[in-house]
Amino acid sequence: MKNLFPSLPDTPDLGDVLKRFPAFVPDLLRLTDVVMCDASGMHVGDRELVAGYVSALNACQYCTDRHINAASAFGVDPAILTALLEDVETAPIDAPLKPLLLYVKKLTLTPARMTEQDAAAVYAAGWSEDALFDAVKVCAMFSFMNRIVEGTSVSADVSGGRPVTDAEKKARRARRYCDWGKAMGLMD
Repeated sequence: MKNLFPSLPDTPDLGDVLKRFPAFVPDLLRLTDVVMCDASGMHVGDRELVAGYVSALNACQYCTDRHINAASAFGVDPAILTALLEDVETAPIDAPLKPLLLYVKKLTLTPARMTEQDAAAVYAAGWSEDALFDAVKVCAMFSFMNRIVEGTSVSADVSGGRPVTDAEKKARRARRYCDWGKAMGLMD
């Protein structure tokens, strides 16, 4: 992709963008911690899976790679994403996740078409209103982040899709998004 912001490197990383436009970064990372890391009716790995799935639906390769790698740190098999993109119903995931992922798929692709039946299917699978709202927050957060990434021409993950090491998984399980921001010098 052509660099859309001349002040950024030719192949910018998300950190480059956030360093260039820092005013909202602390609030953004604190919000991301609330959505992705705080207590929830959804496991952190499932939230990372939803983030990767929403990002894949939005064709944001950078966020897809990052969040499927993060999900793997919490025990989610990265190959599940391919199966989800082919057909949620036949994907090898726990049955209760299927209506939740169908809900976020519809919310991502056709948000004005959400119905009571969509929510009813999630509740029938055993999810609470709080868990459904958590899924909605993850979907909204990553639709927002996908637009920042794509709108600023952030390059896809240069890892080439290599497997995440056990040490990287352990480090990811212990890290919050604000920790990343502090390590990048984006916040105190």
